[in-house]
Amino acid sequence: MFNLTYEFKLKPTHAQSQIFEDWLEINRRVYNYALAERKDWYLSRSCQINACSLKHEYIIPADTPRPTYASQCKALTAAKKEFPELKKVQSQVLQQTLKRLEVAFVAMWERNHGFPRFKKSGRMRYECFPTDAR
Repeated sequence: MFNLTYEFKLKPTHAQSQIFEDWLEINRRVYNYALAERKDWYLSRSCQINACSLKHEYIIPADTPRPTYASQCKALTAAKKEFPELKKVQSQVLQQTLKRLEVAFVAMWERNHGFPRFKKSGRMRYECFPTDAR
């Protein structure tokens, strides 16, 4: 069995390209928020409890579970009710953004890549629209 992949080059109008840029910006914000959540959790556990500085360390309760792809997808569903601009982008596209972050963390742990970085404005260049063509 093999997968067949199609790649299309879009020629959007100015209004359509503005919509795509808005989607990319929303994806960038979701990525950065999820990365910040994971980074804060990680840094809150990186120092010994008797040696932590209150100015430089993050204090998150010890029973808080590690943020994962599944937990962040679940939180994304709840965030859509609070932030209506997230509804502009398909949920699968936002989930693929979180999946991209998960892949970056797996690469960090398993292949000794560096810690994932925050994306600057204009640095999100593509979106993934997953479909099942069965």
